[in-house]
Amino acid sequence: PKHDTDRRYLVGLCGIPGSGKSILAQAVVHAVNALHHESSQQQQGPDIALVVGMDGWHLTRAQLEAMPDPKLARDRRGSEWTFDAKGFADFVEALHAPISAASTVGGDETGTLWAPSFSHSVKDPVERDIPVPTTTKLVLIEGLYANLNTGEWARASRTFHERWLIQIDRAIARQRLLVRHVQTGVAADEAEAGWRADHNDLPNGDYLLAHLQEPILRLDSVADEGWILTQQQSQ
Repeated sequence: PKHDTDRRYLVGLCGIPGSGKSILAQAVVHAVNALHHESSQQQQGPDIALVVGMDGWHLTRAQLEAMPDPKLARDRRGSEWTFDAKGFADFVEALHAPISAASTVGGDETGTLWAPSFSHSVKDPVERDIPVPTTTKLVLIEGLYANLNTGEWARASRTFHERWLIQIDRAIARQRLLVRHVQTGVAADEAEAGWRADHNDLPNGDYLLAHLQEPILRLDSVADEGWILTQQQSQ
């Protein structure tokens, strides 16, 4: 179907932790931009597609410490109740508004919308860190809870033009999580990484799968470590 050129096309991409959301999102956006520049007379012009990760809507550590059970909040950081779901939904709706009306939905004087990012060095969000200019026509929003059907999350997921789910074998996802947690310093060793995977990450994934916003396109993840390495090196 023909798409309104004054609106961005929005795709929500979700999957359990360790499913490869970020790598797939970056690969899709890179391919779209490459095709655009190949077919455009202005090959050096701006990209038309970008990725916005959901991690920027993590509640801050200070907000977690202010909760009734700070230890539980710290241990379960990454659960859906440790995110600013309302802020996320508000941003998705702003993305969905006509591009020409960006200044009325939080855009700056140029019409650019700004998304938060997440700093792994300070372990907190960074406000207004990812620009979404008026030249952006496709936004791929990736995150564990991007396509939930509950609460404020549902307001966001209903707004997407397409919803995608990466399906992956749970054991493969768990092994990826063990490696990631140790490499990034989230866990001191494999034992701690396993605890986090079993008591936080995978239960969060189960919550997603039990509360998906339908209809949704299901994409089966097929292990291709060579392709993954190529994508990581190109970023």
